[in-house]
Amino acid sequence: MNIRCLGRTGLKVTEICLGTMTFGHQCDERTSHAILDKAAEHGVTFLDTADVYPVPPSLETAGRTEEIVGKWLHGKRDRFVLATKCRIRVGPGPNDEGLSRRHIFRAVEDSLRRLRTIMSTSTRRIRRSRDTAGGDAAGL
Repeated sequence: MNIRCLGRTGLKVTEICLGTMTFGHQCDERTSHAILDKAAEHGVTFLDTADVYPVPPSLETAGRTEEIVGKWLHGKRDRFVLATKCRIRVGPGPNDEGLSRRHIFRAVEDSLRRLRTIMSTSTRRIRRSRDTAGGDAAGL
């Protein structure tokens, strides 16, 4: 598997990143784990998820994908580069979406808990927000 730099971050990642947006809806946990196993067997160590996954997003399922990935990562977290995202509504409250500092920090904390890790390698916004200056209140 070829390794590349992720933009100008200095972070080195596999050139193939496994997207997980179907885990927990179109793919049950067992199937999701089988997909992760196969990707790892082929050298993929870059995983992408989001606090709102699986798709289609709903308040009832938000975070389910991260829980599935977190269970699979147990005991092997150090071998993987993990990217997650925030911005889309994940709860009923007025601050449960967007790119305010409050939402970003809460999203990171919740993602880390679901992913069963103390570190996300990369947390990115899904898209800009009209509600925050520059669309990027926490420097993401």
